[in-house]
Amino acid sequence: MTTEPNTMEPKHHKTRIVTRSGGGEAVYGLGMIGAWIYFIGHAATFWIGVLGFLKGILWPAFMVFELLKYLHM
Repeated sequence: MTTEPNTMEPKHHKTRIVTRSGGGEAVYGLGMIGAWIYFIGHAATFWIGVLGFLKGILWPAFMVFELLKYLHM
């Protein structure tokens, strides 16, 4: 005697939960604030301060560029 599966029963699926930490975002944010303090603090004119603000946003790119230049890559 064979039994047929009951198709009316709900299927149980395992849910996969992916969590991510915010550590990188915190480091980037603190670095950006520090870069703003440094660049704007050393600005002699208003427009150099504006440039310092933009540099503060892009500080990881400057850091990687200087690291690669230092390593002669």
